[in-house]
Amino acid sequence: MLLLRSLLYFVGSIISLVLISFVGLFLIFTGYPTRQKFLSQWAIFCIWWLKVTLNITTEVIGRENVLQEPCIIISNHQSTWETLAFQTIFPAHTWVLKRELLWLPVFGWSLALLNPIIINRGDKLNAIKKVIRQGADRLKRGISIVIYPEGTRQPYKQLGAYQNGGSAIAKKTGYSIVPVYHNAGKLWAKGAFIKKPGAITLVIGKAISPSNLKPSELTEQIRRWTLEQESKFN
Repeated sequence: MLLLRSLLYFVGSIISLVLISFVGLFLIFTGYPTRQKFLSQWAIFCIWWLKVTLNITTEVIGRENVLQEPCIIISNHQSTWETLAFQTIFPAHTWVLKRELLWLPVFGWSLALLNPIIINRGDKLNAIKKVIRQGADRLKRGISIVIYPEGTRQPYKQLGAYQNGGSAIAKKTGYSIVPVYHNAGKLWAKGAFIKKPGAITLVIGKAISPSNLKPSELTEQIRRWTLEQESKFN
């Protein structure tokens, strides 16, 4: 039964992706707010469709900590779910992405319209410099940035090492960091096609000012907070 429901979800998400992305291509000459608002409808649909087909719901703790001004959102990374759900919770934002994602037909084209920061993971030094430089640019333009400091999705209940990219952007620009934790991996695991019904918990922490801390100290503070949430909600 879960296989059939997961298949139904997959088919619906792909059909809606193709339709929304195709129409979105005609918005290439519009401003970012227009493109973002339209293309985010796919994520909104997918989260709704998850509830309809698989009874996967979301419990948000700390919604009052969502900032309306641009910020750096730093989250653990377990699933595809968070890239969708964040678009239903946070104001307009973009992501740090590996360049290979832009090569995907339809999906990659839509991503390109949302001003992501594209990096080559094989060139770590230049990737970090690019994240800091372009991150500052996006924030100045009123666009928040979502960063997954683990770099890649991790198995449920396993928190990877945190990289300093998000903290470095905060130090350079003075914009606040909003830490986020979720346990999506227990229902939609890394690389899994079959998804399980249930409630995903997402915790939004209070904004952190870069203050006088070093990027590495900021990163460690965020990771400790994430581990605390993990111990509460796993």
